[in-house]
Amino acid sequence: MHTTHLASLLLVAGLLSACSSGKPGTAAAAGNGRATAETATHDSGDASAEQVATEARGDVDCPAKLPAQPAGTPVDDIVGVRPGLTWEQASNAVMCSNPLLVVTVETGRGFDINTYGQTIRQGFSARFAEPRVTLTRQQYMQQAEREAMDRGMNAVRHDVKPGQAKWFVATMGMPGQEKVLSAARDEWFDEGRNPTIDSVEQALIAKYGTPTWRTDADTDHRLSWAHDPRGRPITETSPMYNRCSASADPDNGTNLSADCGIAVAATIVPLRSNPALAQNLQVGVVDQAGGYQALTDTQQGLQAMDAARRAKQVQEAAKNSQAPQL
Repeated sequence: MHTTHLASLLLVAGLLSACSSGKPGTAAAAGNGRATAETATHDSGDASAEQVATEARGDVDCPAKLPAQPAGTPVDDIVGVRPGLTWEQASNAVMCSNPLLVVTVETGRGFDINTYGQTIRQGFSARFAEPRVTLTRQQYMQQAEREAMDRGMNAVRHDVKPGQAKWFVATMGMPGQEKVLSAARDEWFDEGRNPTIDSVEQALIAKYGTPTWRTDADTDHRLSWAHDPRGRPITETSPMYNRCSASADPDNGTNLSADCGIAVAATIVPLRSNPALAQNLQVGVVDQAGGYQALTDTQQGLQAMDAARRAKQVQEAAKNSQAPQL
C-alpha cells in the first residue's frame, strides 16, 4: 500500500460485500444525525417532494459556513464543496445548494481497507427528494411491468431529471473525524433553459483556469485541470500528464496517487436535439496526494487502535483469566 507505482488506490462501488474476512468491507456510519430519503419514504401517507425533503433533511444551517480557500492554491471546490472539509461541513453545504437535496450515507461504496471492526463514513450521496405517493396494487403492478419492459429493451432511464442534480462525496478518516477526499456533481439543466456549450465551457474556464487538456466529441465535451502535489499545473512535458485526473461522473470511482495533487474534471453533454446546447454538466474534484495520505493514515490509525485493544485484553487476561484444569 505504500508503493504508489505498484497499485493505485481505487474507490469502488458494489464490490465490498465480496471481500475476504481478512479484509472486510466498510459500512458507512448510520448515526450521523441526519435522516435519509429512504427513511422518509417509509413514512405513511402521500407527501410532496418538499415535505419529504423536510422530513429527511433534519437541521441544515444555511448559508453554509465553510473555511476560505487557502491563498495560492488551485481552485478545487464544486459549489463550495472541496477536499479537506469535514463530513459534516460537506453534507451541510451540499444540502444548502438546494432545499430538495437529501443526503444519504453510502454503505455500498468505499475503499477496500481493513477497518478492524470500526465504522467509518466513507462518503455520502445526495439526490432530490421525490413526492411520496401511495400506489394501489394495480398501479404497483403496472409500474413494475413498465420497469421490466424498459430493462428488456435496454431503455436508458436517467436517475436525474431536468432541473435536478445528484452528488457523491468520498470521505476518509478515523471514526468521527472523516474528511472529504473527492466530490462529483451531475447537474441537469431545466428544459427550455439549456445554456450553450460555449457558455458552460467559458464558465468552467473562468472558475478553474486554463484546462490541462480538453477533448470535443459528438457525445460530450471534456475538460481537465491537473496539478502536482505542490499545486503547480501539470504540463504536456510532464511524465504525469496522462496519469493525474479526476472523475466528473458521481457514479464512477476515484483513483488516488501520492504523485498527483488537485485534479478537476468536467464533462458537458449536449442535447440530442441541438448539440450546441448543454443537456447536463458533470464536475468532479479530487485531492489525490491528500487522499492517499489520509487513507494511509487512517489504515495505520485503525491498526494501532486494534493493537492497543488486543494489548489491553492481554493485560486484563493476566488478572482475570480462568486457569485451566490440568
